[in-house]
Amino acid sequence: MLDWLIDVDKALFLFLNGLGHPFLDTLMIWLSDKYIWFPFYGYLIFRLYQHYKLQFYQPLIALILIIVFADQTTSGFMKPFFERLRPCHEEELANLIVLVKGCGGSYGFASSHAANTFGLAPFFFLIERSRFSVVMLFWAFLISYSRIYLGVHYPFDVLVGGIVGSAGAVILKTLLFRINPRLSAA
Repeated sequence: MLDWLIDVDKALFLFLNGLGHPFLDTLMIWLSDKYIWFPFYGYLIFRLYQHYKLQFYQPLIALILIIVFADQTTSGFMKPFFERLRPCHEEELANLIVLVKGCGGSYGFASSHAANTFGLAPFFFLIERSRFSVVMLFWAFLISYSRIYLGVHYPFDVLVGGIVGSAGAVILKTLLFRINPRLSAA
């Protein structure tokens, strides 16, 4: 069963990774760059302030904890534990994949980019339920897909990373609203 799942994951990866175009190469590199998003993260903090006023620090702390949880679960625990090579480090795929930019570390299961973005986006969706939060979910999907497109993650790496991040968002949103029920009415 596990071999079948790995084969499906590799086949899906090769299909999605092969949908390349020079314009998309630049866009996907840009989407995957974590530093380019710092102004956006500042805007998210501002949105929290707009919505929660002086209590914005509470959802901000929850958001930070979501990212720490997502990042440490994927990079600190899962990658060293499972030791699944990134597709760009697989010798059998060397001549089949399109590697747009560098490969990164040896192990890719599970995707930290997917975990972090799917920690942020569902958290905002759960606390705001606005058009903006729906756009954020689309943003998380795009960043997650960019990891496959660039040749550094399998689809299953991205899927599991997204599940880890989303689970962190649900857990911390629930804890936040239990600790301070007034926030849920804001």
